[in-house]
This record gives sequence, structure tokens and C-alpha cells, in this order.
Amino acid sequence: MARLIRTDIRHISDAANNADSFRVLRGRVSALKIAPDARFMPYLELAGFGSVAMIRSSDLRFDLLSALVERWRPETHTFHFSCGECTVTLEDVAVQLGLPIDRSPVTGVSSFTDLAAVCYQLLGESPEDGDKYFSGIKFTWLKGKICGLSATVSEGELMCVARAYIMHMIGAVLMPDVNGDSVHLSYLPLLADFSIARLYSWGSAVLATLYRELFRATEQQVKDIGGCLILLQSWALYRMPWTTRPGIGKSSDVPIYRLRIEQHAREGFIWMPYWRPKIANVVPSSALVDSHIWCTNTPIINFNVVEWYHGDRVLRQFGCIQPIPDLPCQLGDDHGLTKRGRVQLDWEIYHRKYVALWNDQLRRIPQMVMATDQQPSSEYAQWYHSCGKPYLLGA
Repeated sequence: MARLIRTDIRHISDAANNADSFRVLRGRVSALKIAPDARFMPYLELAGFGSVAMIRSSDLRFDLLSALVERWRPETHTFHFSCGECTVTLEDVAVQLGLPIDRSPVTGVSSFTDLAAVCYQLLGESPEDGDKYFSGIKFTWLKGKICGLSATVSEGELMCVARAYIMHMIGAVLMPDVNGDSVHLSYLPLLADFSIARLYSWGSAVLATLYRELFRATEQQVKDIGGCLILLQSWALYRMPWTTRPGIGKSSDVPIYRLRIEQHAREGFIWMPYWRPKIANVVPSSALVDSHIWCTNTPIINFNVVEWYHGDRVLRQFGCIQPIPDLPCQLGDDHGLTKRGRVQLDWEIYHRKYVALWNDQLRRIPQMVMATDQQPSSEYAQWYHSCGKPYLLGA
């Protein structure tokens, strides 16, 4: 049996056995912390961002996030715990963020010849007058536009502010990069028509960005992490409530999280937290409309970013028996591409083979057999302990 874990890469987990050696990642979440004005809220709802706009902020535990990154395997896009492989899924995005999933991928042209003109058309003004080559909008400018909404405002101005609010959410909370002070302009044209904006799979784009940032953060020299960290932390707390014990929360607690995950994940990991009555009763039906593709096996896309979503590797998160999975898909040179220097490149055409696979998601759903319990089969357990990385400490 071929091992899943590559030995030719320097992974942050290589230092896990040294209790005095740990890294605490930094991240930047610039949430607005103000509710959207009721006058432009209908536009957020029309575009598919109504639910996520209700998220104000979250106190991030970077010691917990750093310990999670130690368990992330770039080979499989899953966490390797003693209980088996698990990951942040499309279900988590739908239930926790309320973003659309079963839609067209978030892609297209990421750079334009006259960005100021695009801003004037869709935001009512340009943050960089006289500069035709800027690629991002600073959060401070967007916040000023949102907070500066006057008592008497036209419908067109409300639409511009709604776009500014969505752009702030995209860049500051949903898909932030490690720069942390601006959002790329490539998303703005997708918001031109709010009724069309909701036809994009914003949820899978958020997940693709998080996967890319988790991959990048496994490198030992990396100090910062982007992506939707609110989603990542919430995912962990729903499934590993024993990580919330009093006293944890300082940066020096990475080794404590390390140890608790090692000791408790095998029996204490909650595979299906949203199925518990207290939670299921408050999940809106709108969050479940795309449940038919949550376990698909396809690439997920956000312009230049393409990551593989292996729903077939984490079937226990959907209440099913987990067979020994196929070898994970590798993207080769298409993994790690950036927008830099690619003026007027249409990523939808460049990544057309991955777009086609995403659009074929219904035919890429694995065979699903409902399980009577969450215990792995003896065959899977033997395979995973031989080929995966169930433990960090002592390994």
C-alpha cells in the first residue's frame, strides 16, 4: 500500500515532538463589527450574502489554529487525527456561513485595463483617482464609504454601498490574504448584478481559499495565515468541544492543544455536530438546499486558486461508512498559481478542465452507504494507521 505522507517536504509537524518548539501563526481578520444598514440589506440578501453579513466578529485562538495546521496534510487536503481523516467541508460552509454552493465557480478575468472606470461604475467613485494600475481596495476606504451613508440616498448609491459591504466581507472575513489590508478588485465585476451574483458558488471559493492557506501554512518558515479563520475555528470547536476548556487561550498553549488533540480525537471527535437536535433545530432550511453535493469529489475554484475537494475521503462526516479511498488527486503545476502579472487572463478559460469537473459534480459523488455508528472498519483502520499520520507525538 502506498503511503499518503510525503517525506520530501518540510512540514511544520516535523518539530511537534519538541515541546519547546512551536509556532504561533498570525492572521488578520478585519471584520466591520457593524450591522449592515437595513436600507441596503435587501441587496446583500439578493446577492446571497444575507446570512454571512450577520457575522460580526470572533475572538480567534491562534494557538488552536496553529495546532490544527500541524495536522493538515497537503497531500490529501484533510486533517489527520487519530480517529481518521477529516476536513472542513462544503456542509460547514453552507451551515455556518449560509453561502451558495451548487452554482458556477467564482472565476473570470482578474485584471482590467481601466480599474478606476470599473470602480466608478459599480462603487460610484474610485479609491485611486489617477492610478489606472491599482489591483485592490483598502478596507479603510470601503469602511468609510459604508459608514458615510447619508440619511437621504438614491437607490443607485445604496447599490454601490452594498457592493462595498460585500467586498469588505470577501477580503476581510471570507477570503482574506496575509496582507490583510485590502481586497482584490477581481470580485467586483461579479457583483454588478445582484441577482446574477447569487449564481456563483461563493461557498466553494471560500473553501478553496482556506485550503490554499492551510497548505501554505504547513511550511515551516511561514508566519501568517489567511483564509476564513472564523470558519476554521468554529469547525474545530463544533467537533472538538474539549478544546474549549478554561485556561487555554495563550500563545504558549500550542503544545497543550497538540496533546489534547492527540489524546482525545480518537474517541472524542464529533463527526456530525449539526445533526444534534439542539443544532439541527436552528439550522435554516436554506442552508441545506445544496446538501446533495456536499460529499462530491471535485476541484474547487477561486480565480487562480484551484484546490481538490475530497468529499470521498471523509464520508463519516456525512453519516456514511468510510471505505479505503483512492489515491488523492494532484494538481501539479496548476497548484500555487498567482494573479500577479497575468493581465486580462481569463481564469475560466485557463482552468476550463477544472471548471468542467466542478460542473460535473453530481456525477462525481462517491457511493454512500449509511453507517450504524461512527467507528471505522477494521480494514480502514489498518490502512489509515499504515499509510496516514494518525499521531504526531512520538512518531
